[in-house]
Amino acid sequence: QLQLVESGGGLVQAGGSLRLSCAASRSIFSIYAMNWYRQAPGKQRELVATITRGGSTIYAGSVKGRFTISIDNAKNTVYLQMNSLKPEDTAVYYCNANYVWGQGTLVTVSS
Repeated sequence: QLQLVESGGGLVQAGGSLRLSCAASRSIFSIYAMNWYRQAPGKQRELVATITRGGSTIYAGSVKGRFTISIDNAKNTVYLQMNSLKPEDTAVYYCNANYVWGQGTLVTVSS
């Protein structure tokens, strides 16, 4: 059964960078799409980025040009590189695939 574990969150100043990792318990090569979501306090969970099996990527408008999703199939890991972070990026970030969710990792961006 697929399990996902996120890591890499933390506290960063506005304008800084973080890289989140999502480690899967088994091969993700056959999974059609891997996703990063986020949920800010008092808000609904929103889709941040998607990467498909073919390598296509999709980003939310609010992060386009600042965030990059990538995948390392050899390590069964998906990454989210986050640059030029803003206070409004503060949220718990979740990895998702095949209706499976990780436990989330907290990103806090101070102004």
